Amino acid sequence: MSWARERLDALVAGNSALPPVVQTLRLGTLREWGEGWIKKDWVPAPELLNADGSMFGGYIAALADQALAFAAMTVVAPDAAFRTINLQVNFLRVGRAHPLSIEARVVSASRQLLTARAEFRRDDGELIAEATGQQLLMPLKA
Repeated sequence: MSWARERLDALVAGNSALPPVVQTLRLGTLREWGEGWIKKDWVPAPELLNADGSMFGGYIAALADQALAFAAMTVVAPDAAFRTINLQVNFLRVGRAHPLSIEARVVSASRQLLTARAEFRRDDGELIAEATGQQLLMPLKA
């Protein structure tokens, strides 16, 4: 099993400390994963919303980057690491203090590049945003 899949299993089981940036930004972890996909639930805290109660778009972008990275982790080779080199988020509806269901999946993989897509849905199933990201693959440094 690869370092990435071990990490995903530990995150789902709640047996792994979250990195400081994830704790600070309150990004949370994931619910489940399989090869090429992840599912994550997230509930915005009131202090993370704009004054009018809407979600800050940059925050959705941070959640997208995390979800897309989790999807990449499901397929990355044991001897590889990756970094986000492209992230695009499309906002379809105003997000508010609704719980979100986030699903991401790898849609293309080559020797050096992974492309993944994510969808953000309210608890009523309404799509509020979608994202696409690319991960550059590189050798894992010891």
